[in-house]
Amino acid sequence: MRYRTRVTAPAALLGTVAALSVAAPAHADPETGAPGPETLGDPVFPGLGNDGYRVLAYHLDLAYDATTRLVDATATLTLTTTQELSRLSLDALGLDVHEVLLDGVPAAREQAGEKLRITPAVPLAARTTATVTVEYTADPRAALAHTAWVPTPDGFAICPQPNTAHTVFPCNDHPSDKADFTFRITVPAGLKGVASGHLVSTEDLGDGRTAYCYRSREPIATEIVQITVGDYVIKDRQGPHGLPLRDVVPTARATALEPALALTPNLVSWIEQRLGAFPFETYGLLPCNNDASNAFDFTGLETQTLTLYKPNFLLQAEKSIGSHMMHELVHSYFGNSVSPATWSDLWLNEGHADFYGLLYRYERGWADSLGLTTMEARMKDTYARGDQWRKSSGPVAAPNEANLFDSQRYLGGVLVLYALRQQVGESVFSAIESTFLERFRNASASTADYIAVASEVSGADQSGFLRDWLYGTKTPRMPGHPDWTVTPVSSALRQPQNRTDGHWHDNSATL
Repeated sequence: MRYRTRVTAPAALLGTVAALSVAAPAHADPETGAPGPETLGDPVFPGLGNDGYRVLAYHLDLAYDATTRLVDATATLTLTTTQELSRLSLDALGLDVHEVLLDGVPAAREQAGEKLRITPAVPLAARTTATVTVEYTADPRAALAHTAWVPTPDGFAICPQPNTAHTVFPCNDHPSDKADFTFRITVPAGLKGVASGHLVSTEDLGDGRTAYCYRSREPIATEIVQITVGDYVIKDRQGPHGLPLRDVVPTARATALEPALALTPNLVSWIEQRLGAFPFETYGLLPCNNDASNAFDFTGLETQTLTLYKPNFLLQAEKSIGSHMMHELVHSYFGNSVSPATWSDLWLNEGHADFYGLLYRYERGWADSLGLTTMEARMKDTYARGDQWRKSSGPVAAPNEANLFDSQRYLGGVLVLYALRQQVGESVFSAIESTFLERFRNASASTADYIAVASEVSGADQSGFLRDWLYGTKTPRMPGHPDWTVTPVSSALRQPQNRTDGHWHDNSATL
């Protein structure tokens, strides 16, 4: 069963919003079924996602026009209903929708806020499969409240995390509803189209355009889909155990970026020794052709099978980038293969990525940003900040939208994992990690799931211990280090979170 963990919080409909465009009235008949709830009840993004159905597969067909710089697209969703539906909705923002078909038949539609409401002529029965096709045009340069589009001089890339995939394609935009993906990207001569997954076919359309088709071997959460168009060269190399590696590199910068790209095979080998075989069909880097500071709000983003980077970051020496390259690679396991059940579970992604990224750094004797060279020294420093961070950013597993990407989710998450390893020992901790990854592979998992696995594998109830670390307002005592102390909360010690103008920014300790 793919959806082992699903958000089941109350799914109240969104408040009344003005319709942006209406193709036909979308009124539900209360006697013939209920409209699908327009939320999955996420504690951080309560308006995100839609209940009443689950998506099995997406097929995205995008055509890029280099003259207008617009994207004409068709998104085809195969979904299965969980209840009888007189209406269903998809997350969608900034998309100029031309037509919606439901099982091949035109359906009434209404764009309201960030929802595309679809009313079938006849209600959909519960536990049935349906196909929704949406034809639309998107402008990667459009000014929106938030966007995943990253425009480049020769095309675009996308940066969907955490809540913006629906500015690129209509979807059930929540990591608990992972699905299979296929992509068809049509581009003019001189450009390439690339997406998550592996290349299935390349078709010369005979009019100066080429269509590239990609398919994912494993399901993908919407927030880590990658689609890019540009003047790229594809650089193939082999990873451990024959793993195909492919990098998608701006042609003009391929030579300069090669030293960073060549690091990947050894990075994969190192993490496979700790977390097992790489979980996807391929891996590689996408240094997208945009160095602007506001191009996107991360140094790197773990879009599945193809990590997005700002190119200038990768031009630095290995000791300046290797730790963060490991951070992003670890997300293939924690965050991609096992996705968060809700956004309050983000610490599982970022805490693990920083944990192994820091281990990699210290094994190589590279000092971190504080000048420290051991995990123990960094954790002692982080431990001292514990109560301050719990005051300014909340407990590790209880973020809100404003502080979601604060250091508490990164280093605070590392501190929790370090405490658990101190509590159970290194070999048991490793067994907890491998069991969790295997049990929830290609699914979503919650903090409660991780606690349950830790208790099962360790043979002792870890729920009280871990809940104190994850949800407590005070920092617990650190096992094995009775001498460690927490600095009293003071306004003078407030942790800077590196956020300006409402954007997300990096707080990873691996940078």
